[in-house]
Amino acid sequence: MSRILCSLKSYQGPQEFLFIWISSINRFIAKPCALHVGIQDSGPYQAQPNAILEKVFISITKHPDEKRLEGLSKQLDWDVRKIQCWFRHRRNQDKPPTLTKFCESMWRFTFYLCIFCYGIRFLWSSPWFWDTRQCWHSYPYQPLTSGLYYYYIMELAFYWSLMFSQFTDIKRKDFLIMFVHHLATIGLITFSYVNNMVRVGTLVMCLHDASDFLLEAAKLANYAKYQRLCDTLFVIFSAVFMVTRLGIYPFWILNTTLFESWEMIGPYPSWWLFNGLLLILQVLHVIWSYLIARIAFKALIRGKVRMKDDFFPWG
Repeated sequence: MSRILCSLKSYQGPQEFLFIWISSINRFIAKPCALHVGIQDSGPYQAQPNAILEKVFISITKHPDEKRLEGLSKQLDWDVRKIQCWFRHRRNQDKPPTLTKFCESMWRFTFYLCIFCYGIRFLWSSPWFWDTRQCWHSYPYQPLTSGLYYYYIMELAFYWSLMFSQFTDIKRKDFLIMFVHHLATIGLITFSYVNNMVRVGTLVMCLHDASDFLLEAAKLANYAKYQRLCDTLFVIFSAVFMVTRLGIYPFWILNTTLFESWEMIGPYPSWWLFNGLLLILQVLHVIWSYLIARIAFKALIRGKVRMKDDFFPWG
């Protein structure tokens, strides 16, 4: 831990802080934890080199049908079963190893948990946490405290890092949805900071962080093959997600940005853009809620949550 702290001291900006945070978590915490729970530091089984099958895999199809399998069998003088195994191994070869996925979820879990705890601690003593009308009292002449500043800077740096790392991290099925989410989130954080709407902005950020660390914890349990713990964490995550994104967000956050702000300070010029971005987030919340409900339904049928083969929000 002392080595992590020494490394962090040499980085001043939020982006640099996050990058060294990620590498330190992966090296000193995530990887040792993964090895401790039995996750091997090795990639998937490598398919036997074969130029003909490789060309078919890359140029034509990764899932050959029976007719193509029979043709390849005659061409190579291989058994159809052997060719099917080759394609299965070749597909698995492109998948990231479990250790990589575990480390990625570990650093995200650590950040989400830390920033959520910081947000709750900061907002607990803030009047607008208990009365949302305080978000607009004396607006726009509201002081920007150091606590607000660091909260915003860390969140903004984190989502910018997610925006860029999306192109190098593990590829997700919901890449486009997450790309739109990151754009809307960065736009909201930047826009609210520039327009000094930081009070309501902190409420939005804290609410979104409330369930994210639970999802990453469930994925960690899944990678470690702690199925019962994974199922329990997924149930808790689902409940928190539904309550915060479909309950508190529209009836508490959107209520104050759409109606209380209109009543107290009037329809300011940027009102439409600000609320438009917030409504985009709500649409994404509905989409993700549907995906979570679908996974929960499948889990009831199977008797357990299987994250690896489901269209799962955030991977």
